[in-house]
Amino acid sequence: MGVELDSGSAAGHESLESMSLEPLMTRDYERDPAIVYERLRQAHGPVAPVDLLGVPVWLVLGYEEAYEVLRDDHAWPKGLENWRARREGRLPADWPLAPSLDVNHVLIQGGEGYRELKVAWDTALRPFQDPRHPVAKRLKAQITRDADELISLFTQGGRTGWADLSAQFSRPLPLMVASHLLGFPGSQHDDALMDMWRVLDAGPDAGPALERLLATLSELGAWKMKEPGDDFPSYLLASHPGLSVEELSRELMMLLGMTSDHVGILISNTVVEVITGNLPASASLSAGLIRETMNRVVMQKPPLINFVPRFPLKDMRLGNYTVAAGDPVWVSVGAAHADPAFAGKVCPESTISTRAHLSWGAGPRQCPARELAGGAAAIGVSRLFERLSGLELSLPVDQLPWRSSPFMRGLRSLPVRYTVSGTPAQPVPPPPPLPAAAGAAPADESAGRPRSSLWRYLAGLVRGR
Repeated sequence: MGVELDSGSAAGHESLESMSLEPLMTRDYERDPAIVYERLRQAHGPVAPVDLLGVPVWLVLGYEEAYEVLRDDHAWPKGLENWRARREGRLPADWPLAPSLDVNHVLIQGGEGYRELKVAWDTALRPFQDPRHPVAKRLKAQITRDADELISLFTQGGRTGWADLSAQFSRPLPLMVASHLLGFPGSQHDDALMDMWRVLDAGPDAGPALERLLATLSELGAWKMKEPGDDFPSYLLASHPGLSVEELSRELMMLLGMTSDHVGILISNTVVEVITGNLPASASLSAGLIRETMNRVVMQKPPLINFVPRFPLKDMRLGNYTVAAGDPVWVSVGAAHADPAFAGKVCPESTISTRAHLSWGAGPRQCPARELAGGAAAIGVSRLFERLSGLELSLPVDQLPWRSSPFMRGLRSLPVRYTVSGTPAQPVPPPPPLPAAAGAAPADESAGRPRSSLWRYLAGLVRGR
């Protein structure tokens, strides 16, 4: 646990910058982060100094230490203004993670301004996360319809076939969910979704895609200020009317990026665990306990593998080291779940698995959209296993290609063979429209509207097989 030290009591400790640091992002890490975590744990204990793409940071590996940091937002706050090396101009100008951390949204922010923003987020998300609310019911129907349309698209060649469930289902579905949440005028699916995909892939076109995406979200924010509707931007503005267009666009970027990537990875990881012999996960799925299935999966394969950094306000003792005020501290969820002191107490055969996982965070900064994200993933997983039978990998599990980053860990592709269950599903009717908000533009539910770039891309994958 973290112990606060008196001023000056740590004057003789070795500084993070002077230590011999093992690089975190290596070939071993890309292949299997657990190998790296265990090596660091053996060498350093529950907290290790590492090199993160050229920047020294503390990586928290122990469950108890991770929980301590996450739950105490006062002693271990977020906020890049607390990062001593950044204030002193010692971060590399070309550090790869700087652009994503510099987008100062609710996930990154610290200080008093965060509290008002967090309350606004909770208020704006409430209609989507309350299953009794008409907005939540409509969203559930939209997600179900999107999931069935995606499955029908990649299975249109016959009762059996091959598909990449990552590219053709688990990644596009949450982007469509995010599009519903954002309420793009005139279309449920927009070219912005393809740009979000490019940003998440961090390829050579990610920079221009990010610029286009932020510009699009700024235009959307400006529109919602004039024409509010039943969507997240409008609800956020109503809860926090002081937001500027630029500030709103950053929050929408966070919602689009985090919700889509987290949900997509959770769907893929759940499919892999079920079809490769995770018996407790398979048993809970067979019993209709979709949330229980996913709860077991995130214990072993959390989508968000490392959280964004925190910075102690004073020198703190954590694990076997003294963490100086302003040092960056990255909590590793993947390592914490694998900590023998925690994992050894978890009974995998129990009917109900532990709820002590940290996949959504802990304490006052738990993910505000966790119910929404979990619900969307549950619909995706349930529709896949209801519509398809005989799902099996078309690659050995140890050859699946992982898309690893300092934050997320998901599959680049998920190639499977499938058989369509029973008779083909009937088209899902569009959900009933909500009563229009004052001044809101009518929802465009016309079946004849042009498909988005995302849908044309997915259709192209089918034609190109």
